[in-house]
Amino acid sequence: MSVPADEYRFCPKCGGALDSRVLKENEPERLVCRLCEFVFFLNPKVAAGTLFQLDGKLVLLKRAIEPGYGKWVFPGGFVDRGETVVEAAIRETREEANVEVRVRELVDVFSYSGSPIVVVAYAADVVSGEPRAADESLELQTFGPSDIPWEELAFPSTRDALREYARRFFCPRKEPRNTRRNS
Repeated sequence: MSVPADEYRFCPKCGGALDSRVLKENEPERLVCRLCEFVFFLNPKVAAGTLFQLDGKLVLLKRAIEPGYGKWVFPGGFVDRGETVVEAAIRETREEANVEVRVRELVDVFSYSGSPIVVVAYAADVVSGEPRAADESLELQTFGPSDIPWEELAFPSTRDALREYARRFFCPRKEPRNTRRNS
């Protein structure tokens, strides 16, 4: 993936102009300052969120901001510097759905070629609060597994996290058959 030509033009250390260069074979282009040779790495942004149920149904939010305005997502957002990924998932859930949650387990980590965002999704349980659409949300609604609005989801990570969550937490687990033989 090439470096966006006009996204960053100046060095954050000295203000010199940035050039796009290959520094090592088999690595992508990097932004390098013409004056001080500072290498400005374009690292990914990490987002975290939670998937949880109320009365056996999954909670989704309709976004009130772009990108994805009017589309459905699970509560989540960017991890702040110095914050753990779990802390960010809990904070974003509180801000967007008005509930306190306890993270139960990792659902998965999602990243896509060409996208600078890595999404970490957790399964969680509500411990307090009255669920409602809050910060950056138009609406909060619950969905059973067959009611999820697949065509109205905001992001590929939303779709992929919901599929994995549904597979693991909505599908009945089959008990292993007794394979012990009578001797």
